[in-house]
Amino acid sequence: MNTQQWWLLASENLRKAREFEAALRPHGIGLRLARDAGVPPFPPEEGASYEENALMKAGHAALHGGAVALADDSGLEVDALDGGPGVLSARLGGRLSDGERIAHLLKLLRDVPDSERGARFVAVLVLATPDGDVHSVRGECAGRILQGPRGDGGMGYDPVFLSDDLGVTFAQAGAAEKQRVSHRGRALAALVGWLDGPGREFGSAWR
Repeated sequence: MNTQQWWLLASENLRKAREFEAALRPHGIGLRLARDAGVPPFPPEEGASYEENALMKAGHAALHGGAVALADDSGLEVDALDGGPGVLSARLGGRLSDGERIAHLLKLLRDVPDSERGARFVAVLVLATPDGDVHSVRGECAGRILQGPRGDGGMGYDPVFLSDDLGVTFAQAGAAEKQRVSHRGRALAALVGWLDGPGREFGSAWR
């Protein structure tokens, strides 16, 4: 199917842009980075939930870019940390590299036994139109945090997140395997299902 519409992606992450476009292009949707449409820099992400952060980004891009905008927010929730770091996942420990942030997480969990290291990745995608219509979807995947990293792929906390679905860490899994079961992959699948399904709440507002 040829692309019928371009959405703005409220992100500067090129890897994420490629992942999202691969899922959406067969359904007639192409993506442009918001900055390429002249959207000014985003305000700080200070929301108390993934939904709030994603809505802030999508609404900002839709308003300033004059087109439908897609944004996401995601995080790691660890049972032993009462669901933390959650929305603070990318900022855990301050300005750290991925490796340093993993080390910080493992330090927080050093006295936690394997049986109590349950965790989940959560992703929320939000669509917004310039007229104020909003739709959100959510994806989750369960696993546990290992005592140390395994694998050299992925990003963020992937090397220490052992997926319940795959039996390996996300850093050990292939890209297609991870996409099939990941929080972001499931959120994208939910979004595509909504786009292709009957009776969408906002009808043609997204086309």
